[in-house]
Amino acid sequence: MNHAAAPASQSQAPAPDAGPVVALSGVSVAFDGPPILEEITFSVAPAETRILLGPAGVGKSVLLKLIIGLLRPQRGSVMLFGEDISHMPEQKLFPLRSRAGIVFQEGALFDSLTVRDNVAYQLIQERVPDEEVDSRAREALRFVGLEETFDLYPPSLSGGMRRRVAIARSFIHQPELILYDSPTGGLDPVTSTTIIELIVKQRDVHSTPSLLVTHRLQDAFTLCSHRYDTGQGHMVPLPKGLTHPNTTFLMLEEGRLIFDGTLEELLRSRNRFVREFLA
Repeated sequence: MNHAAAPASQSQAPAPDAGPVVALSGVSVAFDGPPILEEITFSVAPAETRILLGPAGVGKSVLLKLIIGLLRPQRGSVMLFGEDISHMPEQKLFPLRSRAGIVFQEGALFDSLTVRDNVAYQLIQERVPDEEVDSRAREALRFVGLEETFDLYPPSLSGGMRRRVAIARSFIHQPELILYDSPTGGLDPVTSTTIIELIVKQRDVHSTPSLLVTHRLQDAFTLCSHRYDTGQGHMVPLPKGLTHPNTTFLMLEEGRLIFDGTLEELLRSRNRFVREFLA
């Protein structure tokens, strides 16, 4: 299987000497028992999208928490934007976290706040002027196709719309990294495709490096086999046999990283667990 080059107008290549945005080396975590994660080593390069596959309970969400310093490893190191955060004091972590966007599985919106205030929550905390807050919130909502929800409250929205608002919130700061924790979990197939299209759009329009956690193979394969066409305003399939060059895969089994590579390599893997997962 060959790899298709992303359209030059939609993707910016990272600088040749750019280091990884995220790098884990020999990371292990345990909570009063057997390790949840053991000897995990991988990285996320500028403009790269990594898809982390694995069944429930293998440590995928724990890994995301390590990357932004909500958990600390017992062994190994976690580098974020070139800085070792493994044992960094909480106050020093704040500016690094502000450079990342996070989309939680359930959206994690505040029901008592309007959509505008949810999307712009961090800007409001930073005391950004109201006019700029309005402008940036509308721009983020326009990106996910929900500008009309600006003054509404989350309880009035469908599950899929709430997830899209959460994605808008993660985009508003033009983050240097986006972490997606099962963004289509619990959604119907049509709504799930809408969410994946937004992730493809962010990847191809802004070249934002990202790590997406999922157990849904359809989502993973859609990300790898489609690109966002800005002229048509939606994602389109790549030519048959081609995959997105900057989208690669990771797989966890019982807390260990058992795969790191391209879709072609994943489909060719002889690992028993990989083959059973793909079946």
